[in-house]
Amino acid sequence: MHSPTLAEPQPGSKSDTEALQVIKRNGSLVDFKPSKISVAVTKAFLAVEGDQAAGSARINSAVQEVTRQVIRAISRRLKAGGKVHIEDIQDQVELALMRAGEQKVARAYVLYREEHARQRAIDEPMEAHPHLTVQKADGSIAPLDLGLMKQQVEHAATGLEGIDGESLVDHALRNLFDGIEESEVLSALIMTARGRIEMEPDYSAVTARLLLEQLRLENARALELSTELPLAELYPQALTAFIHAGIQYELLDDALAAFDLERLGKALKPERDHQFGFLGLQTLYDRYFLHWNKARLELPQVFFMRVAMGLALREDDANARAIEFYELLSSFDYMASTPTLFNSGTRHSQLSSCYLTTVDDDLEGIYGAIRDNAMLSKWAGGLGNDWTPVRALGSHIKGTNGESQGVVPFLKVVNDTAVAVNQGGKRKGAVCAYLESWHLDIEEFLELRKNTGDERRRTHDMNTANWVPDLLIERMRDDAEWTLFSPSDVPDLHDLTGNAFRERYEHYEALAEQGEITLFKKTSAKQLWRKMLTVLFETGHPWITFKDPCNLRSPQQHQGVVHSSNLCTEITLNTSRDEIAVCNLGSVNLAAHIKNGELDVQRLEKTVGTAVRMLDNVIDINYYAVPEAKNSNLKHRPVGLGLMGFQDALYQLGLPYTSSEAVQFADQSMEQLSYFAIRASATLAGERGAYDTYEGSLWQHGILPIDSIKLLKENRREGELAVNTDTTLDWTPVRELIAKNGMRNSNVMAIAPTATISNIVGVSQSIEPAYQNLFVKSNLSGEFTVVNPSLVRDLKAEGLWDNVMVNDLKYFDGSVQQIDRIPDELKARYATAFEIDPQWLVEAAARRQKWLDQAQSLNLYMAEPNGRKLDALYQLAWERGLKTTYYLRSLGATGAEKTAPVAAPQPQVCSIDEPDCEACQ
Repeated sequence: MHSPTLAEPQPGSKSDTEALQVIKRNGSLVDFKPSKISVAVTKAFLAVEGDQAAGSARINSAVQEVTRQVIRAISRRLKAGGKVHIEDIQDQVELALMRAGEQKVARAYVLYREEHARQRAIDEPMEAHPHLTVQKADGSIAPLDLGLMKQQVEHAATGLEGIDGESLVDHALRNLFDGIEESEVLSALIMTARGRIEMEPDYSAVTARLLLEQLRLENARALELSTELPLAELYPQALTAFIHAGIQYELLDDALAAFDLERLGKALKPERDHQFGFLGLQTLYDRYFLHWNKARLELPQVFFMRVAMGLALREDDANARAIEFYELLSSFDYMASTPTLFNSGTRHSQLSSCYLTTVDDDLEGIYGAIRDNAMLSKWAGGLGNDWTPVRALGSHIKGTNGESQGVVPFLKVVNDTAVAVNQGGKRKGAVCAYLESWHLDIEEFLELRKNTGDERRRTHDMNTANWVPDLLIERMRDDAEWTLFSPSDVPDLHDLTGNAFRERYEHYEALAEQGEITLFKKTSAKQLWRKMLTVLFETGHPWITFKDPCNLRSPQQHQGVVHSSNLCTEITLNTSRDEIAVCNLGSVNLAAHIKNGELDVQRLEKTVGTAVRMLDNVIDINYYAVPEAKNSNLKHRPVGLGLMGFQDALYQLGLPYTSSEAVQFADQSMEQLSYFAIRASATLAGERGAYDTYEGSLWQHGILPIDSIKLLKENRREGELAVNTDTTLDWTPVRELIAKNGMRNSNVMAIAPTATISNIVGVSQSIEPAYQNLFVKSNLSGEFTVVNPSLVRDLKAEGLWDNVMVNDLKYFDGSVQQIDRIPDELKARYATAFEIDPQWLVEAAARRQKWLDQAQSLNLYMAEPNGRKLDALYQLAWERGLKTTYYLRSLGATGAEKTAPVAAPQPQVCSIDEPDCEACQ
C-alpha cells in the first residue's frame, strides 16, 4: 500500500505534536503518529479511485494537505501537548476531507469507520463498567465514581427528549484513562455531549447543564462555599460572597455592598440556567464572567444580577429596580450590549457600545483623534471616525508651505492602533473610517483593504465606509460628471445636506471651471459608483452608507450634522470638534415575544418600557474615557434599542423570509417596538426631565420618524423615493405625551448586529436570515456545532429526522433545498441567507427604517454577485430610503468551504475572526 511521506520535524526542532498522546478505545495511551493519518486517508482515496491511482501526484498532495490540517486542528485544540481520543482524530480527518471538497472520499472514510466499529463490537466488546482510577486535587488516587457520572448526566437530561444518558456515559468513558485528574471527568462528559448536538439539538442543553455543574464546582471553591449545595441553596450565598470578594479584589464598585444582598439573593431564579444552550453558556464562561486567578466568581444568575445592580445604582429604590432589571435580563426577553455586560457594576463602568468622532484638519486634531480611539477602545467601545475634513493629497499646507500627504497615511496609524489596543484583551479593537464621496482621496480610500499595492497605504485590520450624498446617485443615474475636491477648498460641503448640499456643490464646480479652485478632479459618476461596487465585492469594503437620509431624518439636525455612522452602521448621531457621539445599545429578543402564533404585544410593551429605562441609566453611570464623549452624551442622551431573533420569530409564525407576510411582520413588529420605545422615553421625560437640547428638535416640532420621510422626499427628485408609509397604530396618544413631557432621549432606536448577545440568548442574530441550518461556528470561545432547532422540530413532526437527514444536511452544506424528501413548504421556510434573493432583505429593512430614528446593521447576502446585481441592489436600498448598509457577504468562487459537521459557507468579505461583527454587541 502506497503511503505518502509527511515532512517530519528536523532533529532538534520541537514539533507541535511532540508531547501529544492518543487515548485508545481501551483507555490506554500511545504516542501520536501522523503517518497513521496518511495511511488511513490514502486508503479512503484508493477506495474511491481504485488501486491504480496509488502514487498519483494529486492524491499525494491531497493526503499531505489533509494530514497537515488534522495536525493543525489537534495542536490548536490542545496547545502544547495533551491527550486526544482516537475518535476525535478521526472526526478531524472527516472534517479535513470535507473542507477539501472530497465528499466521496469523506463518505468512504465514514463507511470505513462504521465497518471497523461494527467489527470491534464483535471482536472486542467494551466492558460496561471499566475499572479506572482518578487523581484527586490533593494527589491521592481513588476509584472513578461512575455513579456520580451517571447522576450528573441524568440531572442534565431532566425534561429533555431524545437523550441517551447511558450511551453518553459509555462514550465519555472512552476519553478517560487510568489516573486521569478528577476534574477532567466532567470535561469528558461535556466533550461527548457537545459532539451529539448535530443529531439532537437538546444535547446543546445537556452540554450547557454539564458545563454549569463544572462552573458550580469551580465557583464554590473560588468563593469558599460548600460544593455539596444544590444551586437553589448555593445561589443566595454565592451572590453575597461574590459581591464581597469582587470588592475585595477591586473588581466591583464598592457601592454594590449597599444593596440588600439577602433580598436580591432570594430574587434569583436558578431554574433560568436551563434556558442556556451550550454556545451561550460557554461564551459567558469564557468571556463575560468576572474571575480571579482564572477561577470564575460568577454563576449565570449572579452575573445577571450584578449587571442589573450596576444599572440600578442611581435609582431611588435601587433594590426594587435591580430585581426588575434582573427579571428582564435573566428571562432573555432583552439583553444589554456586550460592554454593559462586561463592565456594569465594576470599577470601570464603560457601558456604551459605540463612539463616533470627527477628525479635525490639523496634526493636533488628527493625533488627538487617534489617542481618543485608543482610550475608547481600551474599555470595549466600537469606533466610527469621520475623516472627511482632513485635506486631500497635494493640498497646500500654509504652515510649512508644503503639500499634504492626504488621509491615507494617517489611516494606517489608525489601523495599527486598533490592533494594539484590543479592548482589554477581551476582543479585538475595532474601528471604521468614513469618507465622503466627493473627497479627492476617495479613489485611494476605496483600495485600502486590497491585498495588492503599497502596504504602507493599506489597512487590513480596520473597516471603511463610503459616506454617499444623494447627488452622486443622481449624477450616476444621469451618467454625468462628478467632481472631487479637497475639503480645505470646500469646507462647508461637509456640513451641508440635501438641496443645500446640491446648490453649494454646483457652486464649487463652477469655481473650478473658472479656475478659482485649482485642486480638483473630474470623473464619471457612473465609473466611480462602479468602482465602489467592484472593491466592495473584492474586499468587502468600503460599505455604502447614505449621508442625506441619515441627516434629513435626524431628530437632532437643529444641533449639528451626522458626519458618519459607527463601526456597525446602525448609529446616526451628530459629531463635531467638541462632541464625540456615544450610543448605548441593547436588544429585544423578538422570538421570546411570539405567543400562540402572534406577537405578544403586552409582553413587548413591558419589555420595552424597562429596557429604555435601563438604557437611559447607562448615560449617567457610564465611565467616559474622554471629555468630549461625556459632554455629548449628557446633553443629548441618545440610546439605541434594537431587536434580535427576527428569523426565529418567522419560524414560530411559519413564514418564509421571502414572503410579503414576512415583510409585513417586519413592518408591524417594528411599529410596535417604535411606539413603545418612543412612549417610554417620553414617560421618562415626565419623571426625569427632557434632554437638554430637546427644544428645536424634530420631536419638539411634532415630527416622529414616520413623519420625517416627508423631509427626505422633499430633497429627492420626483420618483426617486419609494417608501411604504402605512401605519396600523393610533399614534395620537404618543404625540400628545411628547408635547406634554418632551423626550428623555434625542434618539431611541438602532438595530445592531447582536452577534455575541444573540449567541448568549440562543436566537438568530439581529434581523439576519438563517446563516445555515447545520454548521460549525468559530469564535473566540472555540468551535461550536450549530443546528437549527426549528428545522429539527418540523422535520421530526414530518417523521423525517434521522441519521440519513443529518448526513444529507452535512453533504449539502446545511441546505435543505436539494433534499428531495423535504416538503416544499419547509424548503421555503428554511431557505438560508445565500438562498434568499437579497431584495427581500432590503424590502424588510425598508419597512423597519420608516420607524427608526437611527439605522440598522443590514448585511446583504449574494451567492453569485455580479456588477448588474450589485448595482440594482444598492440602488434599491437607496430608493427605499435606507440610511446605511453593512457587509456584502458573498461566497468564494470555489463554493462553500466544508467544515465538520458542516461549515457555514464563509463570507468572502469578513474582517473579524468571527463570521459576524460583534464589536457593538
